[in-house]
Amino acid sequence: MNKQVSRVLATCLLSILFINTSNAQFWKKKNKKKNNTEKAAPAKKGGIQPYSKVITKDAITDEGLFKVHKIDENEFYEIPDSLFGREMLMVTRIAKTANGLGFGGGKANTQVLKWEKKDKRVLLRVVSYKIYAADSLPIHEAVMNSNFEPILQSFEIKAIKKDSTGNSTVVQVNDLFEKDAKALGLPEYYRKEYKISRLDNDRSYIESIKSYPLNIEARHVKTYLASNPPSNQTLGSITVEMNNSMVLLPKEPMKRRYFDQRVGWFARGQVDYGLDAQRSKTITYLDRWRLEVKDEDLEKYKNGELVEPKKQIVYYIDRATPKKWVPYIKQGIEDWQVAFEEAGFKNAIIAKEAPTVEEDPEWSPEDVRFSTVRYLASPIPNANGPHVSDPRSGEILESDINWYHNVMSLLRGWFFVQTAAINPNAQRPEFDDEVMGRLIRFVSSHEVGHTLGLPHNMGSSPAYPVDSLRSASFTKKYGTAPSIMDYARFNYVAQPGDEGVALMPNIGIYDKYAIKWGYKPILNKTAEEEKETLDSWILAHEGDPLYRFGKQQWGSPIDPSSQTEDLGDDAVKASQYGIANLKRIVPNLIKWTYEKGENYDNLSEMYGQVISQYNRYMGHVTANIGGVYEYYKTYDQEGAVYTHVAKDHQEKCMEFLQDELFTTPDWLLDETIFNKIENAGAVERLRKLQVRTLNNLLDFGRMARLIENETVNGNKAYSLLAMMTDLRKGIFSELSRGRTIDTYRRNLQRAYLDQMEYLMTNEQKRSWGSTSVDVSQSDIRAVVRGELETLQKTIKNALYRTGDTMTKYHLKDMNERIEQILNPNK
Repeated sequence: MNKQVSRVLATCLLSILFINTSNAQFWKKKNKKKNNTEKAAPAKKGGIQPYSKVITKDAITDEGLFKVHKIDENEFYEIPDSLFGREMLMVTRIAKTANGLGFGGGKANTQVLKWEKKDKRVLLRVVSYKIYAADSLPIHEAVMNSNFEPILQSFEIKAIKKDSTGNSTVVQVNDLFEKDAKALGLPEYYRKEYKISRLDNDRSYIESIKSYPLNIEARHVKTYLASNPPSNQTLGSITVEMNNSMVLLPKEPMKRRYFDQRVGWFARGQVDYGLDAQRSKTITYLDRWRLEVKDEDLEKYKNGELVEPKKQIVYYIDRATPKKWVPYIKQGIEDWQVAFEEAGFKNAIIAKEAPTVEEDPEWSPEDVRFSTVRYLASPIPNANGPHVSDPRSGEILESDINWYHNVMSLLRGWFFVQTAAINPNAQRPEFDDEVMGRLIRFVSSHEVGHTLGLPHNMGSSPAYPVDSLRSASFTKKYGTAPSIMDYARFNYVAQPGDEGVALMPNIGIYDKYAIKWGYKPILNKTAEEEKETLDSWILAHEGDPLYRFGKQQWGSPIDPSSQTEDLGDDAVKASQYGIANLKRIVPNLIKWTYEKGENYDNLSEMYGQVISQYNRYMGHVTANIGGVYEYYKTYDQEGAVYTHVAKDHQEKCMEFLQDELFTTPDWLLDETIFNKIENAGAVERLRKLQVRTLNNLLDFGRMARLIENETVNGNKAYSLLAMMTDLRKGIFSELSRGRTIDTYRRNLQRAYLDQMEYLMTNEQKRSWGSTSVDVSQSDIRAVVRGELETLQKTIKNALYRTGDTMTKYHLKDMNERIEQILNPNK
């Protein structure tokens, strides 16, 4: 379930436009028809022609925001004069893609455009809102001079129409979509990665252009010559179908609500040069739907009564959705009603089934007036919630949740491996519809949360004590985490005998708080004046972990209390419970995956799920070593924002890794499983599992944080030297006793040397979110060298205490490897 945040995945929002009386004509249904104007001779090239000579009787016309005319292969926009100068949002997506190149629906670019008449031409300009100053201020002129609007495309005016409904201008738009306008095509990073040289015009064309009351949808196929395509390499090209949504922005932008990092929210920034500040300052404001109190309900709202908003958030369930899943998806959407009640609204968000073709033949999910859960026949095991929002205000204009069919496979794997030890409903190869439906409802709620403005809150799940997750009364009341926006997934902590315990999160305490904070109307105050009230709502829950937001981290986590897939306030204890359940699952895997007449693919898949879950536990614990907690605060709050993990807890985490992972986990090595799923692979699988965590421990950034912790906190810190000593002694524990070293441990010990060599010979690779360190000028290599020298002495002593030939060969090899690392020029 999907980052990068705004990359991501993760994951997004949209809102509904309010149209005043002057724009009422845009609400007419589309009217596809042939124009009745008589056919005339072709217009002379250049110059403005009579309307009837350009838009002939052969034109197929689609009415909406603009009239779109198609004559043979020529496409024309008829732009009403009232829309010149109006700002429109162009959202570019990859609609259909080649194998290995993203996925259908992925956003490629977003920009604000406006149409402008200039003499006998129409210009399509790009409008930027990255910098700003109010037009009433003297500095506004300087901002405008520094923000000149570039021209994306220039069009000859083909014809002008004048009639009683208003004037309009006709331009031909083929070049905009058929040629390589980079802003509307494949993003630059794909062009670089796949070494795209140019567009092949002979294999590029317009698929369709459709006009709706508030948007125009253009689909065009692009074929690019590429020397390194991700698939079909013999063709030397990439073909994709692009979709460009041009959405009319509201005349009056919605009132902003300013962002605060203590409450998780999707937001956008703008440098405001008009502020009374001695430096340029970025103003950040929320992406959210426009929810307003009706004028006739203002007194009720002021008196604390729940009121319906002027415009509800409505999600339509795609016609393609299997009927048996529709009720669960709808429930997932409407589960958020309890959160909006905290914001003062009832029935603020509702779900409807899309009308049938017979009920409304013009209804389309591409119409920006309709937000839709779109069911896609795709092998992608995921769902996501992208959105379109007004960059001027953050108002969400529309959202489409992409629901890929194979998300059920993902849910099945998670639910099986995390709950089957205590849950008979998960102990089977296929779940009952009611069980799968409940899982679908859970994912639906999570994805809808993104479309309302909420990012992942990975700092939510540690709010609950681990043992409370084994309590039926506690989990029934509070769920398994305070926020459904965490990746808390399912309750792997609960043990056999914990009857009635909840297995998954619901809309939680944090979710209700966040929706109130983002959506509750604060009447008769400007966005700036609201900040005092918003701040008071945060401070009312200061220090309460139930109301904490922790950002999603990428790569190796630094804050161990803000991780994906974890549960509870103690990673060691929660992981021990989780491993105990995996030990119950493995002996039953064959029985619980049994399907008469089928091969063992299902067994192989579920064993893989066990390995993946086990690896998650190792990651949860590892993050605590060299970990630093991050708790967002402002100047008016006491205490540190950043705090190192306690020394004794880091030591406990190292003991856990030695006991559970680096000591060979024999319970994972089940020959009755292996002889049904593979001819070989068990040794290599375990090696990779151990190496992943080992290399994660011996990470430059982690080592830098250990050094800094000791430098700042002295003996209270778990030092780099202490960590390295504990690691070495554990991995090479056989040496002190002269014991035989088996295959698994030999592989682990070689992996240790490989990573130590890497630390001695490589510089840190820069990655987003990591702790930076100049390795050559830090203590890292000195400590690594010292550890290798100590290990070499221990190995030499152990050589004469073992009688096992393979162990002796291994130790001699290890000694030679260390010598080459320490003295590479000998």
